[in-house]
Amino acid sequence: MHDKSANQERIDSGLTRRAFIGRTLLSGGALLVGGTNVILAADASTSPNMASNPTFTLGGDLTVNRLGFGAMRITGQGIWGWPPDRQNALKVLRRAVDLGVNLIDTADAYGPDTSELLIAEALYPYPKGLVIATKGGLTRPGPGDWVPNGRPEHLKQAVEGILKRLRLERIDLYQLHRPDPKVPLEESVGALKEIKDAGKIRHVGLSNVNPDEIARARKIVPIVSVQNRYNIEDRKSENVLAYCEKESIGFLPWFPVGGTGGLKPENPLNAAAKAHGASVYQVALAWLLERSPVMLPIPGTSSPAHLEENVAAAKLELTPQEWKAINAIAS
Repeated sequence: MHDKSANQERIDSGLTRRAFIGRTLLSGGALLVGGTNVILAADASTSPNMASNPTFTLGGDLTVNRLGFGAMRITGQGIWGWPPDRQNALKVLRRAVDLGVNLIDTADAYGPDTSELLIAEALYPYPKGLVIATKGGLTRPGPGDWVPNGRPEHLKQAVEGILKRLRLERIDLYQLHRPDPKVPLEESVGALKEIKDAGKIRHVGLSNVNPDEIARARKIVPIVSVQNRYNIEDRKSENVLAYCEKESIGFLPWFPVGGTGGLKPENPLNAAAKAHGASVYQVALAWLLERSPVMLPIPGTSSPAHLEENVAAAKLELTPQEWKAINAIAS
């Protein structure tokens, strides 16, 4: 999803099923929720209560379940081209919606174009309330290449292509995939404002940004979401999350469970997983949901079986003690 092609390609090498589940979740697609009354843990004095915060409203008018689906992994190996089993990809997308997912995150760079085309093929005409968030500004000259292009003319052209692929008249949430170091941020965001004013974008989001960049962008157009790398062990974007909480901006973490596969057996994440008969990845996602009411995890999968396991993870209930112990890992 975001400059992590090396990690993504490692997912495709020979992994066990359990490891594959974890690596798939790392890549930033979706943990799915079958309803809005799922309790994931914890003492309200230490973390938000999932039961009282099952949804989040983007931009004041798009209410979504806080667990979404990231559609990066439904493409081919290396996030390039068509998946080896197209019908399976369509099945995963349809099953996600059947399970209650109403936020799907994608990008024109996934494939490129392939993810968006599959979403339309599987789900159009879209069910009422389904929010499709996509991204632009990161191009794919070839397999393994991810090159920023934030030029206004490129972004405007990209939106036209997205509208056609997704069969939409307006994109609910369009996110700048990554600021282009060769283009002033104000120029890129200014182009998105023009597109929004033309009625082709409903809301604007950002990705891979810092608080200063968010503030600069907000002087031009309202920003309703931010996607940054964030997980238990990597909280470099803690200041970004705090900014989003203060301003009621949705925070979509990518690489959401980080390097948890390498944690020592005595680590509290592993201890909680053993206590609940769950994987460390499921526990990590439960912690993430409890971390903040603006957190909108979008881990993903290309497997129906893994999709079902993701749903099971949404039912995990951590104790306050477990949540505090896991939260202290990066301290």
